[in-house]
Amino acid sequence: QVQLVESGGGLVQAGGSLRLSCVASERTFSIYAMGWFRQAPGKERVFVATISRSGSITNYSDSVKGRFTISRDNAKNTVYLQMNSLKPEDTAVYYCGAAQAPYSNYVRNVGSWGQGTQVTVSS
Repeated sequence: QVQLVESGGGLVQAGGSLRLSCVASERTFSIYAMGWFRQAPGKERVFVATISRSGSITNYSDSVKGRFTISRDNAKNTVYLQMNSLKPEDTAVYYCGAAQAPYSNYVRNVGSWGQGTQVTVSS
């Protein structure tokens, strides 16, 4: 399994921005569809965004569409999540996930997870 390490979380006021990063251990990073999930206290982990292997296709949950942007740099083995116009309901632990599968099957095939990074948005 590929090792993933997230960073970039923190405390921000509502309306602010954060950029999360996730670095993968493998040079074959480009074979993985990548994405982000989040888990709020007492709730299940839910899908946030995904990006295809080449970076040409992205998809977002309705709750973040228009505010968050996922991107990747295959030369740096890194996927990013730019989060703008943050709201208190975005508060959660954010997890990076990798799937050795086509982008269209990402959610069902995530096989590697990072340790998570905490994002807290104050009102």
